Amino acid sequence: MGIGYRVFVRPMIRVQDSEKAHARALLMLRFLSSNPISRSILSLLYRPRKKIPIQCFGQTYQHPFGNAAGLDKRAEGLRGWEAIGLSFIEIGGITEHEQKGNPKPRMFRATPSRALINRMGFNNPGSQKVALKLEQHFGKFGSPSVPLWANLGKSKITPLEDAPNDYAQTMERLWNYCDVFVINVSSPNTPNLRELQHDEALESIIKSCQQVNQNKASSSNLKVKPLLIKIAPDLSDEQLAAVVNTARRAGCDGIIATNTTVERPDNFSKSEAKIFAETGGLSGAPLAKRSTDMIHQIYSMTKGEWPIVGVGGIQTADDAWEKIGAGASLLQAYSGFVFEGAGLTRSIINGLDKKMKEEGYSTLQEAIGFAHQ
Repeated sequence: MGIGYRVFVRPMIRVQDSEKAHARALLMLRFLSSNPISRSILSLLYRPRKKIPIQCFGQTYQHPFGNAAGLDKRAEGLRGWEAIGLSFIEIGGITEHEQKGNPKPRMFRATPSRALINRMGFNNPGSQKVALKLEQHFGKFGSPSVPLWANLGKSKITPLEDAPNDYAQTMERLWNYCDVFVINVSSPNTPNLRELQHDEALESIIKSCQQVNQNKASSSNLKVKPLLIKIAPDLSDEQLAAVVNTARRAGCDGIIATNTTVERPDNFSKSEAKIFAETGGLSGAPLAKRSTDMIHQIYSMTKGEWPIVGVGGIQTADDAWEKIGAGASLLQAYSGFVFEGAGLTRSIINGLDKKMKEEGYSTLQEAIGFAHQ
């Protein structure tokens, strides 16, 4: 993490509305990546110098770290994310229909606890507009040099019983542009969405998306694309086992653990009481342990045979290493970028490289799940 971000940028962010600060940061990333000179400077400052290649979902990733959904809902900063060295980019959540999301304010920072609370509500331009934007981007700049993931959400106006078609339609529109798809049934900010995590509802969504996957692959003479499920950290052990079993049975290629939580930390400063009283999903440091525990459980119940993407409270190399040890093959961050800035990727990858050498691992693949040994 650069001293410039700590000294100058972070204090300015603290006095800004959280959502506006996010929009300004994304705008700055777009601006700085819009020409070769400033884009090269971004890469020089932030791109990791270490390579920690990992094979996952039939793809080779330069290292295990990417951004979590929510940082770039509209696919606005693709060249910027590449420039600062992410090994994959996730856009969205994207819904079939355009929607404004929940009323503002809807994003809040608890800086002493290094946590965020949001109730955004899947605000996004809708699948048609995002597909058009990607078509224009690919036509002008070509496809990204790293895998592009799409996070699929349910439109608020769509009844639960029609959710399979809603997800499938979005996937169909984005299929030509994205390399991995994530079924998000775990956001706490769309009414009743989490009911879709269970049994028949979840299986029907996965099968509808897999049908689109097979049809598009066949018509394009290409392979089907990886399909993942993203789960909530608030599932009980029994619910977690049921979701994992259902998703595997229905053909999901992996799992993202976890989304934000509706729980709140037990201990926090008086100045944060108002923030933690806000409704919405909590991310950041207080989520780290629960997320890691769930990764550990999933790895155990699947015997390490089902790829896990770890997300939740990753703000340092130590956080990332814990999730690798629990069983994660790939990693993502959201709040970490808010509190640590664009240098997060470089610090985490350099830190992971150091950890691997200290522990005697020659590849990252060897280290995955080391806490189970």
